[in-house]
Amino acid sequence: MSSGTVRIVLADDERMVRTALRVILDAETGLEVVGEAATGAEAVSVVRELRPDVVLMDVRMPEIDGIRATEQILGTMKDPPRIVVVTTFENDSYVYDALRAGAAGFLLKRAAAEDLVQAVRLVARSDSLLFPAAVRTLAAEHGRRQAVTAPPWVARLTEREAEVLRLLAVGLTNTEIAGRLTVGVATAKTHVAAVLAKTGARDRTQAVIAAYESGFITPG
Repeated sequence: MSSGTVRIVLADDERMVRTALRVILDAETGLEVVGEAATGAEAVSVVRELRPDVVLMDVRMPEIDGIRATEQILGTMKDPPRIVVVTTFENDSYVYDALRAGAAGFLLKRAAAEDLVQAVRLVARSDSLLFPAAVRTLAAEHGRRQAVTAPPWVARLTEREAEVLRLLAVGLTNTEIAGRLTVGVATAKTHVAAVLAKTGARDRTQAVIAAYESGFITPG
């Protein structure tokens, strides 16, 4: 982030939505909307050109949808931005697919302005799960439909790493995990990094999804 400013790209096919988001975000200190896109294909192009820190990505857009755009951005860019899916319905299979594709979290279009700002700042820091209860609900609902055979990484987790993964799923930050385990923050970060590496997850959101889809965490 340049000079501590979070640079943001807005991707939504509705101009009014983009305008409303821009007004809210540009009014905040440390946040700056640097670009907009009206289609999924345009979003990929704009993000590659401007290299923002955070992208607010509509799920349903012309040409290619937000899921494919997310895959293309994360799959082709070095040090890609954090992507937050913006959606009308939180229990949408499109949203879950976007999270599986690598989106860091999702935000409802009807969310309050303060929730929008908090979400952008949170994903930019990458230190916690965005709206953990909502992500857990999605993972529990859709993850159970995946194959139930546990992948090899489950057996490779140490007892401490397994505990850390459960704490990640609750939405704890590194500092909170350190406090829960009575270890230093640096040690907690090391454990989190090990969990992400073993699960093959890009970030905490994908680690939680992997935990549910593997059967490591069961709903209920």
